[in-house]
Amino acid sequence: MASVPSKLYSDDVSLVMVLLDTNPFFWTTSSLPFSQFLSQVLAFLNSILLLNQLNQVVVIATGYNSCDYIYDSSSATNQSSEDGRLPALYSNLLQKLEEFIIRDEKLAKEEPRGKIASSLLSGSLSMALCYIQRVFRSGPLNPQPRILCLQGSPDGPEQYVAVMNAIFSAQRSMVPIDSCYVGAHNSAFLQQASYITGGVYVKPQHLDGLFQYLVTVFAADLHSRNFIQLPRPAGVDFRASCFCHKTTIDMGYICSVCLSIFCKHHKKCSTCGSVFGQAQSDNTSASDRKRKAPET
Repeated sequence: MASVPSKLYSDDVSLVMVLLDTNPFFWTTSSLPFSQFLSQVLAFLNSILLLNQLNQVVVIATGYNSCDYIYDSSSATNQSSEDGRLPALYSNLLQKLEEFIIRDEKLAKEEPRGKIASSLLSGSLSMALCYIQRVFRSGPLNPQPRILCLQGSPDGPEQYVAVMNAIFSAQRSMVPIDSCYVGAHNSAFLQQASYITGGVYVKPQHLDGLFQYLVTVFAADLHSRNFIQLPRPAGVDFRASCFCHKTTIDMGYICSVCLSIFCKHHKKCSTCGSVFGQAQSDNTSASDRKRKAPET
């Protein structure tokens, strides 16, 4: 049998880095059971591998405390199943996923209170970019990489700096970040990631048809996307998180040296140590306006 020409690497061969949200604090409150979500994702991953025999899929589990590689289609151990009852994709991935969830739960010190805890998105994005860079340096012929975030947990403002650094690294490497968010509200992190890197952001309206959303929007390679109509974002939340309290803000103070963001005025930048000038209070501004007002 003749080998596949290497020129296929130029356009239609994909390396899909899938970031799978496994945060138990989210899935226990979600209307979509994790088992149903996982079955539709596995069917989607199978379709990616069927589209081209040179396609590669890598799955990274994004937990509450950690993240780890749980599947790599290029690995020799994933070419055949040991028991012969399940395809290698299902058996190996499910086994590694179960082991990861057990390890991740052991790392949890206490259960979060008040709101659903965020998953470690910044860590999984960094791991995906590191894997892509390793592929880039392996030889001259490389598949076209892209990152697909299957996320449901809310954003963690404390991860703002790390997430934005990963987004800009992906933009510099020309790696699009696609996002499929199954949570209750939109994710500002993923909206910005897809917008900045040229990816696609989708929030499915009907979670029962998640497989159809995945195949319709994210199955096509980067070259084929030029010929199909992809969903466009209705709006992007560009709000940032302050460096002092890790909360999302609409207005704040920015350090002119390192561009750190603060929700309140500080005498000194906690990031670079620059000394700030005195901020004018509202009372001072009001008194100045009274003095400058013309007399009648």
